[in-house]
Amino acid sequence: MHTPHGPGAFVAHTGTDVYGPGKVIGVDGVHRRVRFTRFVATIRADDLRDASPAEAREVRAWLRDRRERFGGSW
Repeated sequence: MHTPHGPGAFVAHTGTDVYGPGKVIGVDGVHRRVRFTRFVATIRADDLRDASPAEAREVRAWLRDRRERFGGSW
């Protein structure tokens, strides 16, 4: 069975850009726990899409900045 948007996938919400792009950090059935650039949320996998290359770059830069500023795993 294919699990769309598994851990580590760069994603964006299909209906709004208010969340910003994000990275999947967990899977629970049909839900995905996503570290968006503005906050963490649990979203149905059906409400996510693959991030565009520009969105993926934005998330990578955001994560890199957080690691440099605060350390740890983002």
